[in-house]
Amino acid sequence: MYAAEIVAASDDAPGVASALGPEAGRDLPRTGASVRLEGGACVVRLTATDASAMRAALNAYLECIKVTEDIGRITR
Repeated sequence: MYAAEIVAASDDAPGVASALGPEAGRDLPRTGASVRLEGGACVVRLTATDASAMRAALNAYLECIKVTEDIGRITR
């Protein structure tokens, strides 16, 4: 089993957590995810059964975080 944690500390942390929440609730066969706010950060915990599933999950969540933060900057 593989595990990783992404900590996105920014002013956009509540928006990031809100955007990622539904994604984390999806039932996928080889990965699991949870999203929580901790202090001023959005914390994403990922688990995967194999390295390629972990790589895919990391890529997907990092891209979602980037897009959400970009939208926050554009709309300010």
